[in-house]
Amino acid sequence: MSKKVLHVLSVSFSIKYFIGNQFNYFKSKGVEFHVACSYSDELMQLSEEYGFKPFPIPVKRAIDPVQDVKSIYRLNKYIKKEKFDIVITHSPKGGLIGGVASFFAGTPKRIYFRHGLVFETLTGIKQQLLILVEKLNGAISHYIVNVSPSVQRKSQKLRLSKPYKNIVVGKGTCNGVDVHRFMYRDGFKKKDVKVIGFVGRISKDKGIAELIEAWKILKKANVNIKLLLVGPIDERDPIENDLLEYINQETSIDFAGEISDVTYYYNKMDLFVLPSFREGFPTVTLEASASRLPVITSRATGCIDSIIENKTGKFVEINGIDIAQAIQYYLDNPALIFEHGIEGENFVKNNFSEEIVYPLIEKHVFN
Repeated sequence: MSKKVLHVLSVSFSIKYFIGNQFNYFKSKGVEFHVACSYSDELMQLSEEYGFKPFPIPVKRAIDPVQDVKSIYRLNKYIKKEKFDIVITHSPKGGLIGGVASFFAGTPKRIYFRHGLVFETLTGIKQQLLILVEKLNGAISHYIVNVSPSVQRKSQKLRLSKPYKNIVVGKGTCNGVDVHRFMYRDGFKKKDVKVIGFVGRISKDKGIAELIEAWKILKKANVNIKLLLVGPIDERDPIENDLLEYINQETSIDFAGEISDVTYYYNKMDLFVLPSFREGFPTVTLEASASRLPVITSRATGCIDSIIENKTGKFVEINGIDIAQAIQYYLDNPALIFEHGIEGENFVKNNFSEEIVYPLIEKHVFN
């Protein structure tokens, strides 16, 4: 397989999560990678780590007609010069900039990865604008990889792209899970304290307010419990200041903040909770399951595909009472923590490991 491939993203932060070890897998098969996204030191560091050629270009998440046209023009020239076989775009804005540029460059194969439906938690003109962007991305791409079955169902219901263009890789996900990194390790858990964990952006969309509401209920009935929050504060979707102040001051909550490698943090947890309002396909739930943790999550798009109810975890309504009841159920039934953890580990290994997902991406995207 001798191909030249360009990935287009908004920010370098996503490179590890959207592509990651795919670089190594496909490079060994003769693929040459380039990555276009907004400049950052991280972009340059990752280009050395993964061996791709970076093309820094402004890809603003907000609509900026002047800058967007400039970026499309520059990227179009770059695509024509490099003569890529495939251009793969990610996220609504990366899809728009990369899709339009590669469309007018006549790239033979244009793939759009639909990582979620950002407009699900929006209303009014913002929602309609993002739906329009998704439809445009669908129109100018040859194929659309929906990262979960539920994203695909909703995309088809809203007619975001022609049905024949839609693809789901296996049971979902864009990149699979490195089960050699995310795995059960003994010796990290506290014997006398149960740790309930969360990994992700500290934001309204992730259900942080509802999780804290649940925590206030739980700590009244349980003494030896801790809540471990891992992730950056999201400035685009910030939680209320008084809620953040409570998180920082409450002694039963450990707020680790943004961590570059969360691998071992899962090993400190006994349960994992993601009460999110929207996802594409939550990688964190797969990482938690691979680490042998039961997962409590919502029935939101993406989340609904990430567990098997009453086998690898439990679904909850996104409110404090329901979340608290689900956590308490596991605390009262420790045998289920072990049982559902084992089932979750097998669920990920059998369906979402990189060894399973990468050949499917090769079949659907690179052939």
